[in-house]
Amino acid sequence: MTNLKDKIVLITGAGGGFGREMTMQFSAAGCRLFVTDVNDKSVERAAGLAGSSLLGSVVADLGTEQGSMIIEHSCAQMKIIPDVIINNAGVAVTGRLDHVPRNKWELLMQLNLLSPMRLCNLFIPDFIARGHGHFVNISSLAGWIGVDGLSAYCASKFGLRGFGESLAADLEGTGVKVTNVYPSFSQTAILDSEQFGYETPRIVPQRLISDPADVVRNIIEGVQKNQLSVFPDKHARRVHYIKRFAPWLIPMVIRVEGAD
Repeated sequence: MTNLKDKIVLITGAGGGFGREMTMQFSAAGCRLFVTDVNDKSVERAAGLAGSSLLGSVVADLGTEQGSMIIEHSCAQMKIIPDVIINNAGVAVTGRLDHVPRNKWELLMQLNLLSPMRLCNLFIPDFIARGHGHFVNISSLAGWIGVDGLSAYCASKFGLRGFGESLAADLEGTGVKVTNVYPSFSQTAILDSEQFGYETPRIVPQRLISDPADVVRNIIEGVQKNQLSVFPDKHARRVHYIKRFAPWLIPMVIRVEGAD
């Protein structure tokens, strides 16, 4: 069990839906926070939510290689090494791959997959030298099942799942932990992501949408327990079990659940 009190938690995408909840709930757990996002407005929003728990903040575009380096440099200037790094920043785009502009899905891959790898790469040596640390990767249920219209998004989340599992094996015995998180749909801005090639917009049924506060509460519990895999809502848990034990049912479940 990991005690989070007074731990330094670095949150990427801190101004977004999950990010705001993480900022509030990790603050309530007694953590000190370093928050980052892609623009001033988002960072200011997160910093305001952190209140007296705020240790530092920086604007960094994680869709570029420089973004991760800006975060690492900012921490180095403050002479801090985070105890927990939450790779939360991410985007989605919907549509058949050839309908989605290439720059859109390439940016998605940079942000969803390469930026967590870059941040982990930058901080692993410090974590190992210190003998402890925790990487938290916000993947998705889309890291377990392929869904039509989400080929790029699924590729990024499948990749993040594999990366996290392999990283955990690499770091076994070092004191450094890894947690991969696989939420289903949640009430965040990602539900309003760009769509391409559809005559009418695709809408996620309300019954499948979870509360971000509940999701983050389960994420924190998973981190405290050093769990490798966290399925933080009932839809994610149900589909994961079906995928493991009756994968042939997945296409039917997707058809039924996706119906209005």
